[in-house]
Amino acid sequence: MTKVTVLPDDMDEIPEPANLRFLRRLVTVLTAVMIIGLVTVIGLLVQRLRLPSVPVPEALALPDGTEIHAVTQGPGWWAVVTGDGRILLYDGAGTFHQEIVVTLPQTAEE
Repeated sequence: MTKVTVLPDDMDEIPEPANLRFLRRLVTVLTAVMIIGLVTVIGLLVQRLRLPSVPVPEALALPDGTEIHAVTQGPGWWAVVTGDGRILLYDGAGTFHQEIVVTLPQTAEE
């Protein structure tokens, strides 16, 4: 003998169990929290990773043919590291003040 289950025509008439209703609401709330958290993290990363706008002097008096490898700003001064092993120091307005020659010890491999 086969047992046949007859379902009502309108499924909305079947009451939803309390545990199932709680689980459905919990999943909906957790999905919304996850979406808000993801948008917040992406927004913070975009804000944090954006390059800061540093006020660079209009013109640093660099010697001709100078290849710049790095620029550093301190409180009221700038340092420019060149490709030929020099550090050029400037004041906040971009006026040259000092040159430091960096010499590294030669290794046996070179």
